[in-house]
Amino acid sequence: MPDRGDVRQVRASNPGDSQVRVYAVQPREGAAPDEIVTGFLEAMTSDDAGFATARKYLTKEAALTWKPEERITVLATAPDREQSDQPEDRDARELTYPIVGRQIATVDARHAYQPISPADFSRSIHLVPVDDEDGKGKEWRIDRLPQGLVLSESDFQRNYRSINKYYFASGEDWVVADPVYIRNRQDPVTRMDPVAQTVKALLEGPTNWLKQVVDSRFPTGTALKEGVTTLATDDQSTLKVPLNDKAAHVGREQCRRMAAQLLFTLADLQSVRIEQVELQRSNGSQLCVGSKAQAEEFAPVRESGRAENAFFVDGHGTLMMLPTGGKEVGSPSATLGPFGKGLAPLQSVAVSRDESRAAGVSHDGRQLRVSSIISDHEPRPAKVVSSAVRPQDRLSAPSWDGRGDLWVADRNPLKPRLLMVPDGEGTAVQVRTPWLESGTRVEALRVSADGVRVALLLNEHGRTTLQIGRVERQSGPGGRTVVSVVDPQHAAPRLESVSAVSWAGPSRLVVVGTEAGGVEQVRYIQTDGSTSATSVLPGLNEVKEVAAPHDDRSPVVANSQSDGIVRLATGASWQPMIKAGASPVYPG
Repeated sequence: MPDRGDVRQVRASNPGDSQVRVYAVQPREGAAPDEIVTGFLEAMTSDDAGFATARKYLTKEAALTWKPEERITVLATAPDREQSDQPEDRDARELTYPIVGRQIATVDARHAYQPISPADFSRSIHLVPVDDEDGKGKEWRIDRLPQGLVLSESDFQRNYRSINKYYFASGEDWVVADPVYIRNRQDPVTRMDPVAQTVKALLEGPTNWLKQVVDSRFPTGTALKEGVTTLATDDQSTLKVPLNDKAAHVGREQCRRMAAQLLFTLADLQSVRIEQVELQRSNGSQLCVGSKAQAEEFAPVRESGRAENAFFVDGHGTLMMLPTGGKEVGSPSATLGPFGKGLAPLQSVAVSRDESRAAGVSHDGRQLRVSSIISDHEPRPAKVVSSAVRPQDRLSAPSWDGRGDLWVADRNPLKPRLLMVPDGEGTAVQVRTPWLESGTRVEALRVSADGVRVALLLNEHGRTTLQIGRVERQSGPGGRTVVSVVDPQHAAPRLESVSAVSWAGPSRLVVVGTEAGGVEQVRYIQTDGSTSATSVLPGLNEVKEVAAPHDDRSPVVANSQSDGIVRLATGASWQPMIKAGASPVYPG
């Protein structure tokens, strides 16, 4: 124990162990106004049922109108309570305490996380004296306050966890991840355990940003049977989910897809093992049973039983396959086809999800070609040609989505375009991009496996940021499909600049970027922009490109200017693989 040194005041909501629980303490008799404000801010961070203790700091009217579930305001650190500029006089009729901080995100009523560039947050808490219980004295209570919860980032991460809800891509038969946040333990408002919270969030429907491109197979209005707050598996790892009458008459095929949505969604709850779900009517009769194996039919990337292969372009522009799975670094091997023979030297490459084809941008950045990598044939005509004068203004690295469509950006400043080649074989079509204005440049793009989201590195006014765009497909004139990328959202607003990005699963990205005044880092970021304290990967210098597998069975691969192509297996450090090479990629 220290026996000397200064005494310093600290707040209870400093960063700490995620397993720490905060228990709310009710206001003491005769508490001063500043104690009331401090006690209420602390009580908001607890798991108290119904936030009952926090409401004791409020007047009766404020306790009835305060809705903590309406929104969450996330601050970088615990909110600072500034001193009231009014004297704390027991005869005073009111007091106002400013509450300030740096806001980094909000969470709406549908549990969707929305990051923002750190901005000043300023609200106020207003107090008035009210009669105490015996009517003989006065107690200070809060009568006006910000709606919802105001939490520090550490308190938010302690109390909430990220999960993926799953819905079907519009017009398709595969699922799309929709990340949201639920309580780690019992929800104070609904009294639901994490499993019931997760099912409830799924049944409420997709988040506002994603709902234009996905559909739920649950009938509108479907909810858990009234009164259900706990869901637990039986000894066969089967979860029985009783629904209300809105789902009572669904057919077998629709029910199978409902079960698949549940199984994909519940897979993120590692604290519970669920092998199958049984959907039930409100009277307890069975609607259908679905297993994890059956749900895989609707995955955007089908389980192949083996780890994904990595590919790269060697110093001669040849497409090589890179063995990454073993403990020892293996020797790369050239693929079949013209790309593997060096007949069409490459600058960058993308490999289709089934690893049968590759799309390569020529060494001068001017042409995009597609070729088989499992059979030999002559080079085919270019699918896209850029007319930009400078090589750096020509084609970006390409990307395949799970539909088999091929994407590339033409960075010609005179005619910037985002292009898609249907099935990698058709005629390239220009994607509608209302946000791609003069002065905005697409440095790189990566399309998700489900084909409804695209990660974009956009350079505006010399700063490159990471944004996630929504891919919308609509019928146009003559029956042709019109493709648009709309409503791009900042996914890493706290990074001053982003230099590389890769998908690393259904809703996760691995990103290379720099915070303001900081050093370059490689880290995981959710597509909703949220991060965790454990998301930063070991340091690596001068990273130019990065690639991650769809699952965790293969290592992250990167191209470092100083170390060449390196890999990072789980629990290890970066390991050199190839000294001279570029464009390391996994399928997609």
